[in-house]
Amino acid sequence: MNEMTAPVRFGIGASVQRVEDQSLITGKGRFVGDIAPEGTLVGYVIRSSMAHARFTLSGVEDARRAEGVHLVLTGEDIDDLGHIPTKGLVKQPDGSYPWLPPRPVLNLTTVRHVGDPIVFVVADTLNDAKSAAEMIEVDYVPLDVAVDTATAMDPSTPIVWPELGTNKAFEYFLGDKNATDQAFASATKTVKLVVDNQRLVTNYMETRGAIGQFDPETGRYTLTAGTQGGHGMRNIIANDILKIPPADLRVVTPDVGGGFGTKSFVFSEYPLVLKAARMLGRPVKWIGDRTEHFLADAQGRDNITTAELALDGNGKILAYRVDLIANMGAYLSQYAPFIPWVGVTMTTGLYDIPAIAVTVEGVFTNTVPVDAYRGAGRPEAAYLIERLMDVAAHDLGLEPAELRRRNFIRELPYVTPTGRHYDTGDFTGHMEEALVKADKAGFEARLAASKASGKIRGQGFASYIEACAFPGSEEANVLLGLDGSVTLYIGTQTNGQGHATAYGQVIAGYLGLDVKQVHTVQGDTDRVANGGGTGGSRSIPLGLASVDIASKVLVEKIKAIAADKLEASPQDLELADGAVRVVGTDKSLTLSEIAAAAPDEEARKGYGKFNQHEATYPNGTHVAEVEIDPETGKVTVVRYTVVDDYGVTVNPILLAGQLHGGVAQGIGQALNERTVYDENGQLLTASFMDYCMPRADDFPFVDFNTRNVPSTTNMLGIKGAGEAGTIGATPAVANAVNDALWRAYGIRHMDMPMTPARVWETIKAAG
Repeated sequence: MNEMTAPVRFGIGASVQRVEDQSLITGKGRFVGDIAPEGTLVGYVIRSSMAHARFTLSGVEDARRAEGVHLVLTGEDIDDLGHIPTKGLVKQPDGSYPWLPPRPVLNLTTVRHVGDPIVFVVADTLNDAKSAAEMIEVDYVPLDVAVDTATAMDPSTPIVWPELGTNKAFEYFLGDKNATDQAFASATKTVKLVVDNQRLVTNYMETRGAIGQFDPETGRYTLTAGTQGGHGMRNIIANDILKIPPADLRVVTPDVGGGFGTKSFVFSEYPLVLKAARMLGRPVKWIGDRTEHFLADAQGRDNITTAELALDGNGKILAYRVDLIANMGAYLSQYAPFIPWVGVTMTTGLYDIPAIAVTVEGVFTNTVPVDAYRGAGRPEAAYLIERLMDVAAHDLGLEPAELRRRNFIRELPYVTPTGRHYDTGDFTGHMEEALVKADKAGFEARLAASKASGKIRGQGFASYIEACAFPGSEEANVLLGLDGSVTLYIGTQTNGQGHATAYGQVIAGYLGLDVKQVHTVQGDTDRVANGGGTGGSRSIPLGLASVDIASKVLVEKIKAIAADKLEASPQDLELADGAVRVVGTDKSLTLSEIAAAAPDEEARKGYGKFNQHEATYPNGTHVAEVEIDPETGKVTVVRYTVVDDYGVTVNPILLAGQLHGGVAQGIGQALNERTVYDENGQLLTASFMDYCMPRADDFPFVDFNTRNVPSTTNMLGIKGAGEAGTIGATPAVANAVNDALWRAYGIRHMDMPMTPARVWETIKAAG
């Protein structure tokens, strides 16, 4: 049931090669690190080496007098700056909002995690700044440390924020406790599982960086930084920290080497370079190194969840009970309280579950704050229900696919017990198709071959659904240039996804241009008036819909001008090959001639704004097959099959790239990645020597297919694809490894990551 469309050069559905790649793969990209305004100085941050301590500073004046040093800022020097705010607040059961711990730009007396910023040094060179930093002594008085998610609320665990009196950051509840309890009481079978969804480090290719500038004549600041949306960044820095009108701050985002959620957030370095630039009258630049990324940038996941299913005698789920502990780290990061909330709204996955009771407990620890990371709560929800479905199937003596068949939602639209509105999909269809394409029927033969070579083998899958393109809007302006090209101005922000290609191919399709004649402007709050940025797979569902509207408006304006000049009806005109012509004649005008004939710029402009009032719901099935060497614990993913529903495919090439990247991150979590702190709060996995990233040879060929059912929520039928690969991959691979362990050794469950050492230890422990 794959989409079959006639080949088109441009427009929705066309396989247009990425227009961005020529500059990026030839080293001509322009990232923050490549930019150095005249007279730029360099900033360096002194960070805490302790996880929890009071401190005093000495040697600051010596550092200020050091060679090449222009400025040393401590917490005392920036008392005019506001704290870094938290925006993602959700009401607790009693109607209150969580208590917000203060998070200063630079700490004044107390640090609460290794990497907490203490001092900002500005000098001529980075070496000068580091040399001066070595003159500053940080005298620590150590305090007790809380690290572990599972024990954060234990009475014996030290308190991160004594003024709060507890490590509980917040508590949420979703569902109907009475109905859930009654269902469990009447159940024929109950299944329980405890799952650790481990902490991850984002590890985008380009580390964060920022350049601050101040113009004394206009009184305006300029921040150049790799972001996922300059408008949100501008508003928070201006309103909450600098306490200036947002119009007095311009945010410029050049090329960005990956974001995955973390580049949405405001960090200390951004207001620091701006304040320093104003104080010094020169640009100030800070570029984080990879160690700083591990120690200071928001991390992801870190949930421990206890889940239970109540089932009747036919394997039909009656109720679902979830108790989730979400580690927030030392502070509540920008959207951190919202992440577990949005995740648990997807608790029931693709299944028709009548009753749920979900409790979420956020906890503070002396670790790096946690926030949105690719998928932001939805991967955690999908992983939990898909692992639990496999365990339940084994406990009941059913095939995992059969248990899912008995519980899939059958009729759409469907409202979940958490209030999610699923509009369209074919859940049983994509699962069945994926299992056929993965050759489930031939698995036993492959299993026998593995056994013959001393290996074990497993096949696992996950049928997932996620929410993305959340309610909201995006504005698009397209302008016909005097040279006949078209420029799009839009407030989404590419981080490497290929926005210019996706937007450009739709505009080119409407205006009869080559995609290379369409230019996309993002990442400048002065040139683009408004924007929602990029996150939650919103750019194409919302942004492209607005581009579509704007393009149609511009086409009508172009035809109106051409009709007057060509003495023809607009209905008789077509746009092709950079011109407007009267159909069936040789009468035409080039787009540059049309532009010249326009009475003003407004006549050459198309505006579009699409408002979406409900999220979209991509879904699908991922099937993974693994082979494991029990002597070493090495897991090899040997087959990988995908059948996904994205509503509408805009560009198959871009879609495949998104899917492959997402699968890579999902496999990385399942098999490789884990953030580890010791009992003193020291980060043991603070470099690629200790934090294992997936490599190219960890991946098989991905058999990627779509079974799209257009969304009725989105104007173009698009559901979104940016995070879906990660959401499907992690449980699929984990289920495959657990399937192999269950078949060979009767092991019921193993947590991620399934590293060789941990798999080997699990096998040995099973005897």
